[in-house]
Amino acid sequence: MNMADRYLQAGTRENTRRSYRAAVEHFEVTWGGFLPTTGDGIVRYLAEYADKHTISTLKQRLAALAQWHITQGFPDPTKTPTVRQMIKGIRALHPAQEKQATPLLLQHLEQAVQWLEQDAEKAAARQDLTTLLRSRRDMALVLIGFWRGFRGDELSRLQIENTQAQAGVGITFYLPHSKGDRQHRGTTFRTPALKKLCPVQAYVNWITIAGIAHGPVFRKLDRWGHLAEDGFNANSLIPLLRRIFNRAGVSGDLYTSHSLRRGFATWAAANGWDIKAMMTYVGWKDMKSAMRYIDTADSFGELATSRPLTSSAISQVQALKVAENP
Repeated sequence: MNMADRYLQAGTRENTRRSYRAAVEHFEVTWGGFLPTTGDGIVRYLAEYADKHTISTLKQRLAALAQWHITQGFPDPTKTPTVRQMIKGIRALHPAQEKQATPLLLQHLEQAVQWLEQDAEKAAARQDLTTLLRSRRDMALVLIGFWRGFRGDELSRLQIENTQAQAGVGITFYLPHSKGDRQHRGTTFRTPALKKLCPVQAYVNWITIAGIAHGPVFRKLDRWGHLAEDGFNANSLIPLLRRIFNRAGVSGDLYTSHSLRRGFATWAAANGWDIKAMMTYVGWKDMKSAMRYIDTADSFGELATSRPLTSSAISQVQALKVAENP
């Protein structure tokens, strides 16, 4: 690969390149289409799968086909009036409610952390390093994921070299690029230390027992206690999180990696964070993105017959006091 190709490739996220390749293959191999194609060809393709796939999946495939044509020097067939009309028709005839991850409840987070802490203490007492490592890693994962509102891919890309933590004060993460950072300028994320369920102390405990000074923060651990050199694949975080919560006695099958992000947003909204403060902290660039993560049912306060957080959980939240920087 020459230097120009390397820079061109770096301008697109690997997940995007992978999904675009799969979409082009689906058009050519699965459906049997020919490239380059026309607007009529796109319409026939959409008609074939309109009732089989969500509108977001179809639009993602259109984006892949558009990029293929543009990079190959052909006119973009996905921008014709008939294709636009086809998308509107699919929306009208196949309306679908957008699926959202279940927000992680604070009491479930606390239950999981308590179980992991007990598991770590028992492992230390019997000198079981493998279990101790796994418990410390998992505790740091869920606490950082929740309180920082990270996506799964952001958790998988955290690097020790780009992380600074001071127990009792706070932790700072730097990501060279993220989903909302279109210009690849890099983003710094800060989180204070907490008196309870503290992500800072969990991180310090994890890297100390693991003895790692560089590379990915979160990585696989085999049954013999050997840590992988590479970080987690973002897709592997969902089964990992479900195992953590199931073992702690929580219905883990309800949750995905996005549940951490939605859980924090729900907690913040219930505790008086305004939307601007939440957007700044989490890193959302537009109001629409932020509102997708907030459970507005809690806005009815005490008049609501059911609440996202139980009264006991709310009292626990109110007991959390941020340890401010000296």
